[in-house]
Order: sequence, then structure tokens, then C-alpha cells
Amino acid sequence: MTKDPNNPCLFCNSKESGIAHQNDLAYASYDSYPVSDLHCLIIPKRHIKDYFDLNNDELIACNELIKIVKQEIITKDKSVKASNLGTNIGKISGQSIMHCHIHLIPRREGDVANPQGGVRSVIPKNQYYKH
Repeated sequence: MTKDPNNPCLFCNSKESGIAHQNDLAYASYDSYPVSDLHCLIIPKRHIKDYFDLNNDELIACNELIKIVKQEIITKDKSVKASNLGTNIGKISGQSIMHCHIHLIPRREGDVANPQGGVRSVIPKNQYYKH
């Protein structure tokens, strides 16, 4: 039987999720199922559904952690030359844990054959620009 990460909420228990960095309103945790090495999640401590429920203080707190983690990643791994930053909002977008979290995904040259379109690849037929 698969454990439901929403009951109880995995991200409400930062000790279980793991804390790489934190401030009063948010924490950063390296992803248990990383898309790439050093993929990190930035998670508000308050249980809220998604990015649009963040208040301004939480937005600032999350942004501060994003910048700290980004610097840590490029210090740890000189092959990281870019990143994707994003959040899934709602089940239809792919959100599986219904507690707001922001993905910081390190990117390395050659990690995919053609990176054009980046986050546009969430809908594969629209990933590449049509000229």
C-alpha cells in the first residue's frame, strides 16, 4: 500500500521532509525524487494549497531561500549552468502534494537533447517554438 503524502501532509512535517535551509516562514528541502541532481523544494511552513495562497511575507521568505539554495547548488556543482524554477498549481497541472512548494531544478549542458522551450515542455506538443 502506497503512503499518501497528503494524509498527513508530508510538507507540514519538515523533520520528515528534511531541512537544508530555513527562515521563519519557509524551508528548503532537497527533493526525494529529483528531476536532476540537487533538485530542491522551497516550502512555506504554513499549510496552504498553492503559490497563489502565499502572502507577501511568505513570498519574500521563499524568494530568499531560492537565492540561497541557488548559490549553494552552483557552489557544490560547477556543471550547473542554468535552472528551472516553477510550481505546479492544482492536480490537473501535476501537483501531487497539496501543500505549496516551489521546485528549483538545476540544469546542466546536455541534460536533454534540445532544451528549447524549457517549462513549455509540460505540454510536449507545444514545447518548441514555431517560426
